[in-house]
Amino acid sequence: MNQSFLDYYNIAPLLATIHEAMCSVMPEWLAMTLEGIVVGVIIILMYALLAIVLIYMERKVCAAFQCRIGPNRVGGKGGLLQVFADVLKILTKEIIKLKKADRLLYNLAPYLVILASIITFSCLPWHNGAQILHMNIGIFFVLAASSIGILGILLAGWSSNSKYTLIGAVRSGAMIISYELSIGITVLTMVVMSGTMDIHGIVMSQENGWNIFKGHIPAIAAFIVYLIAGNAEANRGPFDLAEAEQELTAGYHTEYSGMHFGFFYLAEYLNLFITSGIATTLFLGGWMPFHIAGLDGFNAVMDYIPGIVWFLGKTFFVVFLLMWIRWTFPRLRIDQVLTLEWKYLMPLSLVILVVMTVCKIYGLVF
Repeated sequence: MNQSFLDYYNIAPLLATIHEAMCSVMPEWLAMTLEGIVVGVIIILMYALLAIVLIYMERKVCAAFQCRIGPNRVGGKGGLLQVFADVLKILTKEIIKLKKADRLLYNLAPYLVILASIITFSCLPWHNGAQILHMNIGIFFVLAASSIGILGILLAGWSSNSKYTLIGAVRSGAMIISYELSIGITVLTMVVMSGTMDIHGIVMSQENGWNIFKGHIPAIAAFIVYLIAGNAEANRGPFDLAEAEQELTAGYHTEYSGMHFGFFYLAEYLNLFITSGIATTLFLGGWMPFHIAGLDGFNAVMDYIPGIVWFLGKTFFVVFLLMWIRWTFPRLRIDQVLTLEWKYLMPLSLVILVVMTVCKIYGLVF
């Protein structure tokens, strides 16, 4: 990518100018506090907006795969306001208090799930200079923060004092902990290729080509393994055993209602977006444009497209792939899910890591 365009689209200097202007008229601690509040409001608004878009997209994609129309009443023929109506319904529904539940843990569980999701969401590199949480071990922090969510799921299942919620939570715990291994190994594979754990650095290392193209067969295989494991990590079909309606009513959140249920619902869809966003960052260049060697005119046109457009376009493409998987394959049994991870995906991901390391050592990837 042309360096002038990298500098032109980098919003970090603009943010630094705003910070300096605020510090000139108020104490630095006050400026930092106000900036934190503004950033927090932006995160919450983006979180809610993306959840609405993803829920609507899921309903339409599901309808298309099942040869149905989907939402087509509230908000015209396209049903554009159906999700807003559902959100209003959840906000106005009563939060039921269970007599025999562990009240503290029961109320804490949905907040842990949503907290893990929001922290991980804040690490996504939306644009050059537009990463909310930026650190030199960013991708490691993402893996650690995303693991907090399983605590909320286990607490929800145990504290509800119901056999359905407990079985759903145990299933989810076994599945998520298992598939985190494949996710971690595939992420490590791309860290080896990029030479850094800094999320911004991983994106910048793909300036001359996306990792999925530069990494050849090992990168493509790692991408496929990541998509499968990421789908399981997000508790989505065909790995949605923790919420198997035919067996467990609603799984680990059966006893939740109102906004507490809404937190679990939001986190599931945003985890889908986060999984896709990390895949975009590691394999598809993040906010970097698509370039073809030798086509300078084409590459110059691609450079004019803002990075956030590239990031959102790629991420929603991966979201569509994951939705495609969900509405194509039947639900697996728990033994099949664990067999797939421990006998196939984890050994395969280890082989991919070793091959990528050898390729990196001998300069077969750039």
